[in-house]
Amino acid sequence: MDLSAGVASVRRVIERWSRDQVLSLAPDAASQKAAAGVSAPGKWSGSGALPDVVWGECKGSGATPYRACVDLSEPAYKCSCPSRKFPCKHALGLLLLWASDGVPDGGEPAGWVAEWLEQRRSRAEKQEKRDRQEPSERAKAARSSGGSAQRETRVTAGLSELERWLTDQIAQGIAGARQTGLADWDELGRRLVDAQAPGVAGSVSRLSRVLREEDWPGLLLGEYALIHLLAVAHRRTAELPAGLAETVRSRVGFPITREDVLATPWVRDEWDVIGGRDEEQDRLVARRIWLQGRATGRVALVLSFAPIGQALDASLVTGTAVDASLAYYPGASPLRAVVAERHGPAASGRPAGTELSQVPGRIAGVLTGDPWADSWPVVLEGVIPATGSLADEEGNGLPLHPEGGVPWRLLAVSGGRPVTVAAEWTPRGSRPLTVWDEEGQVVRL
Repeated sequence: MDLSAGVASVRRVIERWSRDQVLSLAPDAASQKAAAGVSAPGKWSGSGALPDVVWGECKGSGATPYRACVDLSEPAYKCSCPSRKFPCKHALGLLLLWASDGVPDGGEPAGWVAEWLEQRRSRAEKQEKRDRQEPSERAKAARSSGGSAQRETRVTAGLSELERWLTDQIAQGIAGARQTGLADWDELGRRLVDAQAPGVAGSVSRLSRVLREEDWPGLLLGEYALIHLLAVAHRRTAELPAGLAETVRSRVGFPITREDVLATPWVRDEWDVIGGRDEEQDRLVARRIWLQGRATGRVALVLSFAPIGQALDASLVTGTAVDASLAYYPGASPLRAVVAERHGPAASGRPAGTELSQVPGRIAGVLTGDPWADSWPVVLEGVIPATGSLADEEGNGLPLHPEGGVPWRLLAVSGGRPVTVAAEWTPRGSRPLTVWDEEGQVVRL
C-alpha cells in the first residue's frame, strides 16, 4: 500500500480529541484507570501520527513491546497484547498520549501499520460490494421466506385480545394495579410474545416502572392509552398513510432486516456526533449514539448492542464528525439509522443549535408522525443550566429528567453563562448528553 498517497487523499486532518472523548471509548472504569497508567511518554517508542492514524509501541512486562495502532477515521483499534477488552488499555493510552500532544505528527509508519490499514481497506471494499448487491432482491427473499401471512394472523389475534384486556382494566378501575399489576402484566407480556408482537410485549413489561412514581395513576392511564392506540392502529393499518403504517408495524415488533434498510435511499451529509448513552436491557447493553446532519439538519439514532462485559461499537466518538451516508429505518418520523457508507472524516466543530422556544413545535411534529416516540435528540444553543431545567434569557424552559439528579458537571462548565447543550428529550424531561464550553471544547455529561 502506498501510504503517502492514501494520506494525500485525506481532505481534512482529524483534530485531536480531548481526554474526555478518549476516556468515553473505554469499555469500563478499570480500563480508564489502566489507560492513564500507560499514557506516559516514557512508556512509548516509535510513535507517530498521520491525519487518520496514530501508532506506537508500548513497553510492557515482557521483552517485546506491545504494538498499538488506531485508525482515527472509524475509529478502529489493533494491539498485539492478549487483552480481551476492546479497545484495550494500550490503544486508549496511546490516544491519551496523542490527545495531550505527546505523539509527533508525521513520520513513516512501520510496515505492520501499513499492512493493517491495507487489510482494513480491502475488507471495507468487499463489504461495500456485498451491501450494494441487489439489496432489494435479498430483502424480498427474506420477507417471502418468513411465514409472514401466519405471523400477521397471530399478531392480529394477540392485539385483539389486548384490546379486550385494556377495556376490562378501565371498566374495573386501576386502584388495585399495585397489588395485581405485576402478575397480570407478566402474563399478558408472555401471551403477546407468543403472538409474535414483541414490541407491544416490551411496552407492557415496562409498565412496572410507572408504579414507582407518586403520580402513578395518571402515568398508568397514559401508558394504557398509548398501548391501546397502537393496537387500534394495527387493526386499521390499511387506512393509514404509508409512513405511519411502517411506524405502527415497527412499534408492534415486525422485524426489518439490514438489507431492507439499505435498500432505502441513503442520506449523505457531514454528521456531528452530538452525544451517546449506554443502557442495560435484559442482560444486554444498548449504546445509543445521536447524530445531526450539517446540511440536512436531520437527526439520527445509531444503535448497537452487546452482552454485559463485552465491547460495544466505539466507531462514533462524541464531538467528532463524519462524512457518511445513512440509511434510515422506515417510518413517519424516521430516526433510527445505520451507517451505510463512510466517505471520510469531517472537520470537528460546535454543531448548529436551535432555540428553546422552537423545541415544543419540533417535538409536536415528531409526535404527529410517531405518537409512541419516547426519545428525540435536540441541540440547544444559548441555554443556561439550572438544577432542574435548561432555560434561556427569555424565560423559556425545558425540564430535566428527574432521575438525572443535579447536573453538577453541566453547571460547572456553564458557570451561569449560556452554552450549547445536546440533550435527549423524553416525555418526563430531558437528559443532557454533551456541552460545548466557551472555547468550543467538548465535555461529555
